Amino acid sequence: MKLNKQDIYKALEKISVSGEGQNMVESGAVKNIVTFGDEVVVDLELTTPALHIKKRAEVDVMKAIHEHVYAKAKVKVNVKVNAPSKPKNEIKGKPIPGIKNIVAVASGKGGVGKSTVTANLAVSLASKGFKVGLLDADIYGPSATIMFDVERERPLSVQVNGKSKMKPVENHGVKILSIGFFTQPNQAVIWRGPMAAKALNQMIFDADWGELDFLLIDLPPGTGDIHLSIMQSLPITGAVMVSTPQNVALADAKKGVAMFRQESINVPVIGIVENMAYFTPEELPDNKYYIFGKHGAKNLAEDLEIPFLGELPLVQSIREAGDIGRPAALQKETPSAQAIEAITKQVVQETVARNEGLPPTEAIKITTMAGCSAVKK
Repeated sequence: MKLNKQDIYKALEKISVSGEGQNMVESGAVKNIVTFGDEVVVDLELTTPALHIKKRAEVDVMKAIHEHVYAKAKVKVNVKVNAPSKPKNEIKGKPIPGIKNIVAVASGKGGVGKSTVTANLAVSLASKGFKVGLLDADIYGPSATIMFDVERERPLSVQVNGKSKMKPVENHGVKILSIGFFTQPNQAVIWRGPMAAKALNQMIFDADWGELDFLLIDLPPGTGDIHLSIMQSLPITGAVMVSTPQNVALADAKKGVAMFRQESINVPVIGIVENMAYFTPEELPDNKYYIFGKHGAKNLAEDLEIPFLGELPLVQSIREAGDIGRPAALQKETPSAQAIEAITKQVVQETVARNEGLPPTEAIKITTMAGCSAVKK
């Protein structure tokens, strides 16, 4: 069958590049179409280097041609990236000198293993040679001290440029600060928002973090005051969402993504991690039981057009490792450690793509009790 170029243009008018309103033809993404018999070559030019958007565009073009022109067409898609130059303005807010990337790890609801994912991600990054810090911002339920076996440690006071600073506690190659260092194990933190925000600011700006490639922030569950305080204080590079596969967790994860995407906040979502994706018994390592549902977070990532960073199984060793302060990422060559390593690689890859394709994130300014707006100079 001989393909008609105009039919192909009409088919491509039915789809758009992820994140853009206009269709591919109107937006100028389609640069050229060449047909020869039942073969067609489509040249695309995109404005973002993000790998998941490039792949999505390629798949959408093939699907459109097969559905609307000819099901057996041999389609080749050439994708070229022409990203706009980044603005030269400085990051607004209060960036911490020496810290290259600040990644917030969040979840829509509690109990999905967000702190476990954060701890393992931090250890995995450190094992790859990155300089890593972890700020446990879960003021009311800190757990980093347990997961890194540093409950009895206390940050020391050091002098930096004539100022007294807290020196983070370090274990497994990760620098750690948590409100858990300053409270008793059986003591509940009962603070109103302003007091919690003040404590966070002290741990952020009165700390000697040194040079870091990544500062991971373990946020509390939900979308509340602590989240706004963090994003008011710091220009966050991006956010990683953690969810389990069931609908109840996914509904809240969707709200978490919506919070970061809100126009007045505008923090890029690096991707979503599916925790407790399946259960594998130790005696049957090849068996997978999808207790909480199958691929729920993966499907949510596709619906929201954000990268899927990977899945972690529900296995006893991950829980035990966290409880004794040796995150599962340290257990080299185990399936759990390999899953964590795959997620870590995706986080690094998406962070690099985010920094190449988007300008720096601005810190936000709280304007009313009900909302916030971007800082304007």
